[in-house]
Amino acid sequence: MSHAGNELVCSDCLISPPAFAHSYIPWRYQYPVDGMISRYKYNRQHKFARPLIAGFTSYVESVFRDQNHIKPHLLIPSPMLPSRRRERGFNQARDIAEQLGAALDIPVSAGIVRRVRKVQAQRGLSREARLKNLHSVFEVCAKVPERIAIVDDVVTTGATARVLASALRDAGATEIQVWALARTPG
Repeated sequence: MSHAGNELVCSDCLISPPAFAHSYIPWRYQYPVDGMISRYKYNRQHKFARPLIAGFTSYVESVFRDQNHIKPHLLIPSPMLPSRRRERGFNQARDIAEQLGAALDIPVSAGIVRRVRKVQAQRGLSREARLKNLHSVFEVCAKVPERIAIVDDVVTTGATARVLASALRDAGATEIQVWALARTPG
């Protein structure tokens, strides 16, 4: 990690800057957060997400209040294929975005971006393999406001955030943030 002003910048971002300007991710994906997110995501136990989302809301409110950052115009949940959504029963990124949007008075749009093809599961893939796996997987379907935040549950290598942010930047977004509950250590 390196510092840019008051912000930490990872070495990957220094070498190859992403299309997003900021990421707001309050927790590491490790005990107990990893278990809470897994129970929420894979077992539909929403009670485990409630304290994480409440804490995330407070975290984001303090960032925008204390650091004079400007809130995004729109929250965009990381899209999921309809078949995966049916299998899981819900899109956790959309659920998180809707709760954050309601609490922070920011509109949410799950229809601006869609996944256009199925990819190999990202779990266990290297960052480079994830980026290759995600090539041309997202399609922007509507007008994009200038300031947006991509919302997801966990950022692992950042590949999904990078590819999705690039697609949104190409569609006209100029200030892109990534909001997630947790990031894998490392």
